[in-house]
Amino acid sequence: MAARRSADATGAPGASGASGAVRARVPVERRQFNLVLALVATTQGLTKHELLSTVHGYAERYAVAADRDNLERQFERDKDDLRELGVPLETVAPPGAEDDTKQQRYRIAKERYQLPEDVEFSAEEYALLTLAGQVWREGSLSEHSRRALVKLRSFGLSVDAQELGFAPSIGTRDPAYDPLAAAIDRGRQVSFPYLKAGHGEPERRRVSPLALVNHEGRWHLQAHDELADGSRTFLLRRIVGAVRIEDAPARPAAPDEAARAAAELQRVWERTTALVRTTSGSEADVVLRNRAGTEVEPVAGGEGAEALRIRTTDLDVLADELAAFGAGVRVLEPETLRTAVLDRWRAVAVAHG
Repeated sequence: MAARRSADATGAPGASGASGAVRARVPVERRQFNLVLALVATTQGLTKHELLSTVHGYAERYAVAADRDNLERQFERDKDDLRELGVPLETVAPPGAEDDTKQQRYRIAKERYQLPEDVEFSAEEYALLTLAGQVWREGSLSEHSRRALVKLRSFGLSVDAQELGFAPSIGTRDPAYDPLAAAIDRGRQVSFPYLKAGHGEPERRRVSPLALVNHEGRWHLQAHDELADGSRTFLLRRIVGAVRIEDAPARPAAPDEAARAAAELQRVWERTTALVRTTSGSEADVVLRNRAGTEVEPVAGGEGAEALRIRTTDLDVLADELAAFGAGVRVLEPETLRTAVLDRWRAVAVAHG
């Protein structure tokens, strides 16, 4: 994601129309798509005034004179983005007015903006591409992914909604995600306060962010720690303050950085286990028994007595989850996890008398 992403994705923060009503925010890819449609539909081209005053995503702000300068800068960025996509956006000026931006016209020649003749997508393939884009909410899309969606949509082919069925969505609730993704796109180092498990105070870390990986439903940052001079994996939920994007360039990431990080997290998950007993029929029993990788083991305590061997990448995070089940779960091993769960229960008891 580029540095400009936040402003582009939401429109002008806090702006409102002349009537005082707050304007609806138009996502950046939708605004750019509307711009493409307008430019493809014209043969003689449209002036900047005509585009800004009529295209959805610009027109709502064009009525506010104080917002014109920001709007024109946004329009220039959108033009650059579309050209980076390979969209043949042309600028045409009347003879003798080449330097007059008010008279310049913009257009996209249809004959230059088509899929190559040897490339075809079936309706099912378009549906899958669209579904893949819908799975990720705006905050999760990289700059290149968002631009790819704009280009796919601008081809103008319709897809039957029934072919899409329903689209799951992957959200990004960790506040650190967006600035980290922006830093990766820009190739910049970042710094942030990080609270390690078992520590009372956060440490300031400065790293080259390399990849963001989702494992067990939680986001992790694969990075090179600049102070420790080594590869590290950070759990985003433990970043307890603002992420600051530094001016220093980040170390380059390997092409398979995300895949390698995911594989390492998987290895940690496979070897980090806990043994717990659950009350039959309880929420803990249902949830943990159906957790990925759970195995049932016989234990002492009478005929048919059993416990659940569960896997995790982080025992401290698991302690939070197990403590929430209350009396429905009892930790057998490791002892460090048992102690951590008891500590959480004691803290609740103290907080609530």
